[in-house]
Amino acid sequence: MPDLLVAGFPAAAFGTNCYVVAPGPGEQCVVVDPGIGVGPQLDALLAEHRLHPVAVLLTHGHIDHTFSVTPVCQAKGVAAWIHPDDTPMLADPFLGLASDTAAMLRGSGLEWAEPDDVRTMVDGAVLELAGLELVVDHAPGHTPGSVLFRVPDASDGAALLLSGDVLFAGSIGRTDLPGGDTDAMMRSLATRVLPLPDDTVVAPGHGPATTIGQERASNPYLREAASWPGLLR
Repeated sequence: MPDLLVAGFPAAAFGTNCYVVAPGPGEQCVVVDPGIGVGPQLDALLAEHRLHPVAVLLTHGHIDHTFSVTPVCQAKGVAAWIHPDDTPMLADPFLGLASDTAAMLRGSGLEWAEPDDVRTMVDGAVLELAGLELVVDHAPGHTPGSVLFRVPDASDGAALLLSGDVLFAGSIGRTDLPGGDTDAMMRSLATRVLPLPDDTVVAPGHGPATTIGQERASNPYLREAASWPGLLR
């Protein structure tokens, strides 16, 4: 998809990447993972590329990825999409957090409201939004409802993978938080990530972009996942 527009920036806290994806400039787009304090930068990015959001997509329910979901949805008049296993975190943003992080955020006077229009997506769903086809792959491990969004190319490979906190350049999302599951993460890496083509561009939830080929060659967690004992059960 040579004209695909993918642009992003890190949020004001936790370095969470917020993305916009569109068929090209001047088109409709989706917003992915609007984290803490993204409003002004997101508006500037949309204006720069003349984009018009039609949905907010959430790779999972952790607050560093969802903090601005309600104001963005309200301002743009759009729905939020999330896997049903993570919808409880939209009602209670402190779920799934380490106790010290939850205490810090509670003490900050955080005001939270769940989006008015929340839509759920299941494994294998194809979301036809903004002139795009985004394939949803349920990939639990970091959270129960973590997903990958794939934008396939014309030959049924994956031109783009929005990996959330499942896969980073050189690493993966942590599994020691409430709701995390190491066995589930390794299974997700083995069955959802490793089969993808090497030239798949990975836009992760934190850190720089990478490719599946680069991670296959150098990411120790992918090597471990390929022979994870839990896959035999």
